[in-house]
Amino acid sequence: MDAFTLENPVFRTYVIAAALAILKMLFHAFLVVYRMLRVNGGFLNPEDARKTFGNPNPSPQQLDVNDYVERARRIHRNEGENTPLFLGAGLLFVAAGPTPAFAAVMLYGYVLARVAHFAAYATAQSHEVRASAYSVSALIIAAMALYALYTALTL
Repeated sequence: MDAFTLENPVFRTYVIAAALAILKMLFHAFLVVYRMLRVNGGFLNPEDARKTFGNPNPSPQQLDVNDYVERARRIHRNEGENTPLFLGAGLLFVAAGPTPAFAAVMLYGYVLARVAHFAAYATAQSHEVRASAYSVSALIIAAMALYALYTALTL
């Protein structure tokens, strides 16, 4: 059986987990936009504060830093730093041929840890809570990469 077909339960698990991670990351981008619209501010670029159909009453204050919007932006940036590592490490992990059960724990564990990280970040939990969820996801990425590396070196 080819490792990268949907008939392979490990690859199928990866496809599901990767799709969830990608959709989650996309959600964060829309969260930033939602928050900017909600407060009518937190815009980044001068042209964002011009009079347009979507911004009929512009003001210079729309370019002021808004923590409500910035928190969503930081969440999105953090996701953008981690999701590509997961996608790459996950493919290497699939190629190394883990058991379906081990793959499910690692791949879905990553997604759950990132959901927990989002929840902690979005609700302004303590750094320790957020860092704990981040650490779980980072350790999972490292474990998948090390598993793939070990497998490749010992064949």
